[in-house]
Amino acid sequence: MGKMAAAVGSVATLAAEPGEDAFRKLFRFYRQSRPGTADLGGVIDFSVSHAARGTGPGAPKVVKSQLNLSSVSDHDALRAGLQPVSKWQAYGLQGYPGYQWHWVKQCLKLYSQKPNVCNLDKHMTKEETQDLWEQSKEFLRCKEVNKRRPRSLLEKLRWVTLGYHYNWDSKRYSADHYTPFPSDLAFLSEQVAAACGFQGFRAEAGILNYYRLDSTLGIHVDRSELDHSRPLLSFSFGQSAIFLLGGLKRDEAPTPMFMHSGDIMVMSGFSRLLNHAVPRVLPSAEGDSLPGCLGAPLPADLPRDSVVEPCSLEDWQVCASYLKTARVNMTVRQVLAVGQDFPLEPTEENKRDITAEGSCHLDDDNSQVKRARLSPDY
Repeated sequence: MGKMAAAVGSVATLAAEPGEDAFRKLFRFYRQSRPGTADLGGVIDFSVSHAARGTGPGAPKVVKSQLNLSSVSDHDALRAGLQPVSKWQAYGLQGYPGYQWHWVKQCLKLYSQKPNVCNLDKHMTKEETQDLWEQSKEFLRCKEVNKRRPRSLLEKLRWVTLGYHYNWDSKRYSADHYTPFPSDLAFLSEQVAAACGFQGFRAEAGILNYYRLDSTLGIHVDRSELDHSRPLLSFSFGQSAIFLLGGLKRDEAPTPMFMHSGDIMVMSGFSRLLNHAVPRVLPSAEGDSLPGCLGAPLPADLPRDSVVEPCSLEDWQVCASYLKTARVNMTVRQVLAVGQDFPLEPTEENKRDITAEGSCHLDDDNSQVKRARLSPDY
């Protein structure tokens, strides 16, 4: 309670910049906060036992959420690399109407390959970006990190799109820009969605974000999908981050919460179109190390029809080296309602009316050039 008061007091004393809204003010506060201090005392931490209590007057109350246990069998959960549903802990914010090795390896080794699209494509040929893993693995296996050495291509990766590939310029999806969505990630998403009461969820588009310790994700709303009745699923791996969940308008102060490795966030219903952002990725308190939950490989007794597969120690050495200073986030969306088609392309006159208002960036503070421009739909 004392830490919460200290953090709220610190926020209250921040001088607002000209034209700055309540969300931006708190975003700036957490971007500049110091790890290990009372500055982070107001951030909700779902991994600790007292997280289910509201803190401070007017603070959102964290409550246990009921899952639809009968919708996902223990067998299907294990196929997706998840614990039995009975062991899942789900929480909701009142006041607003496993096994991780496989998924980390897929994000770095498989999903980054062609025909999927990434931020490096604008500056490199298809041949140069054909296999980022093979071009980077020897750099990442080096035990001694030399800060002067050039970053590998994987370390320059900022985003990858899957399925219906998001167009950052027009802020749209289209029928003619599609590649097959990964079947293992689709199965994982279907199980999580079903447990949350969304049977029949279809994983049609994915955006993977690759954060360095100095990366941020600006304030935005995910609205480009044509069916907002379906949830947005977000999976986090690696270093922890502060996630800000705001309201429908930017002048509403957001609620800060930690996103730890292995956390899954489901944005549905009213929260589906709320402002949100990531102002900070936090380095491990132990220094150059990984979260403890990443120490467990897959069990030996996986079902024969499992969609996850064991990760070799050689591959995990590369993944672990990468995650010591990084966070990977997978977001999965259903774009179209059942039976729905994409609308006709806008005319040239209408295209000129599309603006970049509200666009956000996944970027490194120390970079002179923004490496990736993300729209309000990351």
